[in-house]
Amino acid sequence: MIPGIYLYHPVIPGYSEAKFPGVVVFSEIYQVTGPVARFARQIAGHGYIVAAPSSYHEFTGPGPLAYDGPGTDDGNKYKVEKKVHAYDEDATLSVTTLLSLPTCNGRIGTTGMCLGGHLAFRCALDKRVVAAVCYFATDIHSKTLGAGGDDSLERVGDIKGELVMIFGKKDNHVPPAGRDLIRKTLHEKGICFSFYEVAHAQHAFIRDELSKGRYDPTISKICFEMLLEVFGRTLKGDLGPRDGGEERIENVC
Repeated sequence: MIPGIYLYHPVIPGYSEAKFPGVVVFSEIYQVTGPVARFARQIAGHGYIVAAPSSYHEFTGPGPLAYDGPGTDDGNKYKVEKKVHAYDEDATLSVTTLLSLPTCNGRIGTTGMCLGGHLAFRCALDKRVVAAVCYFATDIHSKTLGAGGDDSLERVGDIKGELVMIFGKKDNHVPPAGRDLIRKTLHEKGICFSFYEVAHAQHAFIRDELSKGRYDPTISKICFEMLLEVFGRTLKGDLGPRDGGEERIENVC
């Protein structure tokens, strides 16, 4: 294991030379906690090599922060103190690590929750990334990620893969105006994306531990199926390059 990056690898007995797509999983502000590790293992269990970087390795060890007051304070402090280019370096290293594995098929996706949703969005700026699923990606609309200037929306045109953006309508971390700005920008830049807003969901609704009553297992399952659909279609098959151009859609029933 490379320091600061947790690896989760699928195993198919009898197929020692099997190759799998890679997925970078970015965590919330508490690093790779139990819920994040379970999420990563769940993805790996469906046939993906998962790399989960510890985002705050410059400030503390790779272990998780506690879901308590001090852990929350530390996570929020590190989140703004860490420079944006350092987050990007972690993403680049994670993608490169996956591609260096002899068991990787060369296609990479990314996903993450909360802070990790934002970092997955930025990871998608890497042209090696084929697809990204961003759960309640914080701060894209307000440019408050890290130090040194968050240019996520300005660089949306660099995204070449497919995006899935998932939010709860009751998420006060990403208010309606912020979600509208993100969606509008993606449309204007011609990004291939899906955009889901869950009516009764709050922030962090997929976290199955200490979620402050927000965890919704039913909606989490549906969202995970969305993740499997886009990753299965784009990472496990070999679609070749996207042709681009406008698809002709008939205006008939």
